[in-house]
Amino acid sequence: MFARLTAQDYDTRAWWSQALCADGTGTFTRVFFSEELHEIARAKTICAECPVLAPCLEGAMARREPWGVWGGQLFINGRIVAQKRRRGRPPKTPRPDDELPVVPIPDHLQDLQTA
Repeated sequence: MFARLTAQDYDTRAWWSQALCADGTGTFTRVFFSEELHEIARAKTICAECPVLAPCLEGAMARREPWGVWGGQLFINGRIVAQKRRRGRPPKTPRPDDELPVVPIPDHLQDLQTA
């Protein structure tokens, strides 16, 4: 479905113009680099519908992005994390609004996730 990107493609981001988050105004910056669960969930939902999810995620993995939502995945300290919880003591029963949407990692990137 998606062609593998070269190192030069990561640098030029030729695919960037097709990204749903690239509105040219920086409106989504707060959402994609937020600590708030509802904003992280919104970013992941936007990514799930994005036509360039795979190249975005592949580039983020190659650059070891330190944090933020990239290609539908949450990065913290350069690694993909499955879940994030609120600050403080966890509740006895999980709140439904604390569940982040699951955006599958494309098959060809599964091996890179553990590398």
